[in-house]
Amino acid sequence: MKDIIRLNKYLADAGICSRREADKLIQAGTVTVNGEIVTELGTKVSIFDKVIYGGQALKREKLRYVLLNKPKGYITTSDDPFDRKTVMELVANACEERIYPVGRLDRNTLGLLLLTNDGDLAKRLTHPKHGVKKLYHVELDKPLTKNDLLRIADGLELEDGLIQVDAVSYVEAAESKKEIGIQIHSGKNHIVRRIFEHLGYKVEKLDRVDFANLTKYNLPRGRWRHLTPQEITLLQRIK
Repeated sequence: MKDIIRLNKYLADAGICSRREADKLIQAGTVTVNGEIVTELGTKVSIFDKVIYGGQALKREKLRYVLLNKPKGYITTSDDPFDRKTVMELVANACEERIYPVGRLDRNTLGLLLLTNDGDLAKRLTHPKHGVKKLYHVELDKPLTKNDLLRIADGLELEDGLIQVDAVSYVEAAESKKEIGIQIHSGKNHIVRRIFEHLGYKVEKLDRVDFANLTKYNLPRGRWRHLTPQEITLLQRIK
């Protein structure tokens, strides 16, 4: 890490928020540097400066990027008041820094989930304007008709508006047409399940197999791994 960086990045690296949100905190006069309130955007600080927000001295954390192959039965949250199993239990030994899920997977949805303390990247990956693509392997309760496959490909009008998928097809290696591959960039809640339910199908299994070009290759269910430097670089190019 460089010794001199912008204050907004310092706050983001400390896990407080994204850089854009940090600018708002700075302008609001909620951040002090060496005892002085700083409101000027673009202010730069070093590792030797004392930065305080919310009454606490901040420390720039080492940025961590952990990829989890989530099993069924875990909820995507950093804390659950009902004491249900959370994904944080699965990555408890991944790093000392506190990391957070990027987006969410439903309790009964399987597959790829990225966790990080890079607030700026997390914001970019979840913002609709960046159109980050996700690929799901779907298993239905009955075969998907060719007509319904084409309806999904053409776009469906759901209760909250038109939904356009990036791609949809039958899984070639599957024994029946109950298994579907669907690529989508929408971040709407339960969107994949709602697409099929709208057409009268029940999703029996939903597995996210690709997220932002990250895959499950050599990553067993319930296990995690750190991203490679190359993978991190590719994610950071998303603007």
